[in-house]
Amino acid sequence: MINWTYFPKTDPLPKELKSSITVFESHFKTIDSSKNDLNSNQVLAEVASNFIQLDYEVETGKKASEKIRVPVLFGNQGNVNQAFEVDGYHRENQIVLEIEAGRAYTNHQFLKDIFEASVMVDVNYLVLAVRTIYKKTQDYKKITDWLDTLFITNRIKLDLKGILVIGY
Repeated sequence: MINWTYFPKTDPLPKELKSSITVFESHFKTIDSSKNDLNSNQVLAEVASNFIQLDYEVETGKKASEKIRVPVLFGNQGNVNQAFEVDGYHRENQIVLEIEAGRAYTNHQFLKDIFEASVMVDVNYLVLAVRTIYKKTQDYKKITDWLDTLFITNRIKLDLKGILVIGY
């Protein structure tokens, strides 16, 4: 079963994010981290066509032309000085999609994803998909516990309307 939690917990899940949950639910048998040991690129490959049908731009490979870059800083004559690469981006709804596997919690990749989404131009939401289980560690639970602390203490203000964490 797909797990999901939306932050801040004081807000209902925005309708623009519901379809992301449906995509992961429709592929659960293939990507279930309790039974499958897929890396993040393999999970992305599994769900990519569904996200493309939802009007997301999706990374299709490792070549520069296949990557999705979202601007962060602009410089001389409005040229992009810095951009971050993402797994998917819905331009109209301003949603960034990041899919993580083994390093989501152990290497704190989820923190990097949150930081990057927070400073990107024209991004309001982050959909962060992580393994429910990684090497007997409850990654999804640990990450959502961490985000509970972030949002409850309210000491760090993120420039995002919300974060949807999906555990696969």
